[in-house]
Amino acid sequence: MSDEQSSNPKRLAVVILNYKTPDLVTDCLATLEQELDHELDIAVVVDNCSGDDSADTIEKTIKEKKWSGWARLVRSDVNGGFSAGNNVGMKSIDAEFYLLLNSDTLVREGAMNELLRAAHEEPGAGLIGPRLEWPDGKPQNSCFRDKSIWSELIAGAQSGPVTKLFASRDVSMGVFEEPTRADWISFACVMVRKEVVEKIGPMDEGFFMYFEDAEYCRRARRAGYKVLHWPRAHVVHLRGGTAPVKSAAAERKRLPVYYYASRSRYYASVGGRLYLAAANLAWSVGWLIAVGRRVFQGRRIGTPKRAFRDNWTSFKAPMRRWRPGGAA
Repeated sequence: MSDEQSSNPKRLAVVILNYKTPDLVTDCLATLEQELDHELDIAVVVDNCSGDDSADTIEKTIKEKKWSGWARLVRSDVNGGFSAGNNVGMKSIDAEFYLLLNSDTLVREGAMNELLRAAHEEPGAGLIGPRLEWPDGKPQNSCFRDKSIWSELIAGAQSGPVTKLFASRDVSMGVFEEPTRADWISFACVMVRKEVVEKIGPMDEGFFMYFEDAEYCRRARRAGYKVLHWPRAHVVHLRGGTAPVKSAAAERKRLPVYYYASRSRYYASVGGRLYLAAANLAWSVGWLIAVGRRVFQGRRIGTPKRAFRDNWTSFKAPMRRWRPGGAA
């Protein structure tokens, strides 16, 4: 622990990752200005080695907006991905709670106080997430069941009857108006107790992006912590501002290699390569159902390009750490 960490602990440290998104970061920080106690809390922006002028732009904005008393920039020497960047932020400051916050978010009034209230009212909750919503207030699915062999069958089949048959295994739990326990919650915005990090360790840096939130929540639950969805706190999630996967999937484009690497790492972490093989087989069976519906019923399927091949290609080395350029 650094001298700053030991001498100046904070109540709440908000960690925001930047990778070539300085405008989004600035907008996000602006919504935090009135939400944070400038004596007790801090916002740490981690530049994930953007390689452009993002870090300089953000640093200049913090100074010009006179946010230096409660916000600062930390520069990472490498782009290690989502987990690694958040770990850099958490390691840079000692705090009772860490709030991991996407740069493509806008914090609604009262959200921070609500999350802190939830943490004090629910001491057994190690991770707490807000209601994520669109700018017009329409809710997004924010809490989920564990990904499993059955959810892979659902994902591959893209079929209403299959989803209904295995509804209790579907990943999305839906939208809730009251606090709800979940298997995992979106890390677009999540509050994590320091004691959780101390007990189970930092986020797994073998995940470059995606699936790290499901894995970390699973690890926390196995250590005895609850994962809590707290819809009384509202945070706008613009989506698509930090990674192209959702838009690519909607357009049936090929997903990035790191998505499949993370998927394989997750299932291998749950039950080894045998479980990963079972997940791949379940997805493949679902995919064959989808193909059959297209051939015999003329139904359009939304399978991303080369998904079958990429699922199985990533099977070869599921625990390899993916890095930009494909380096391990």
